[in-house]
Amino acid sequence: MRPDRIGLGVTLALHALVAAFVLSYEPARKTLLAMAPIMVDLITPPAAEPHKPQPPTELPKPKPVTKQAVQLPVETPILAVPAESPSPIMVAPQPPAPPVEVVAPPAPPVLVTQPIYNADYLENPSPYYPAVSRRAGEQGRVILRVLVNVRGTAEEVQVRTSSGFPRLDDSARDTVRRWKFVPAKRGSEPVQAWVLIPISFRLEG
Repeated sequence: MRPDRIGLGVTLALHALVAAFVLSYEPARKTLLAMAPIMVDLITPPAAEPHKPQPPTELPKPKPVTKQAVQLPVETPILAVPAESPSPIMVAPQPPAPPVEVVAPPAPPVLVTQPIYNADYLENPSPYYPAVSRRAGEQGRVILRVLVNVRGTAEEVQVRTSSGFPRLDDSARDTVRRWKFVPAKRGSEPVQAWVLIPISFRLEG
């Protein structure tokens, strides 16, 4: 750095220190203020500019009225509609009836015939009237219960109602045991069945 610039800087620094000291000292500061001339500047207001008249504002020109064509309503001719005939009443279809269950009639009962013992072509003999019973005057009616098999013979002979005399009952039972029968039938099929046979013992005269 150049010596002249260093010296100038030192000088300015010393002046600043002296000025700060003087200002900080009250009597010196007041003396300086009293000796300083007071400069008053009068501010003159600027001259008013003359009022310029505003140019007249032009009003907007009215738009030309456009004549609109008025469209009259077109009358639609009214056509006479013929009166509608009443529509037929629609009846809702009925649901189908439930199927009827056809029940077959019951089969006719099978006809069952009883054994036959008194037909002439069988040639069955009458019971023997014991001689002792004749002499003793024994008479009466016996009912036999006979089981006839499918071959038409007596399978079993029982006394259901006695005549009151054992000899007459035994004579009737022994005779019927040798008889021939037409077996009972269920429809057309021969079956075994019971039959009641009454036998009477009566004395003549």
